[in-house]
Amino acid sequence: MSDDIWARDEVESPCNKVCMIHPDAKICIGCHRTGDEIMIWSKLSPAARRAIMDELPARAADLPGRRGGRKGRSIRRET
Repeated sequence: MSDDIWARDEVESPCNKVCMIHPDAKICIGCHRTGDEIMIWSKLSPAARRAIMDELPARAADLPGRRGGRKGRSIRRET
């Protein structure tokens, strides 16, 4: 079965299905878009989508470090 009918000449979504808005940065930790950008993505022009896509690497670099896992739970004790 082919999906040729759904092929489009437009900028694809950067969504990678890791959807969680960072509480401080207010951007998705998966795709680095704002909540507003995610909501209007399908209505944006290809040029507007490309402009956002071009900003995403810088947003990823500025995203505050993640907490959690073993390192986030460990307690450093000074002796």
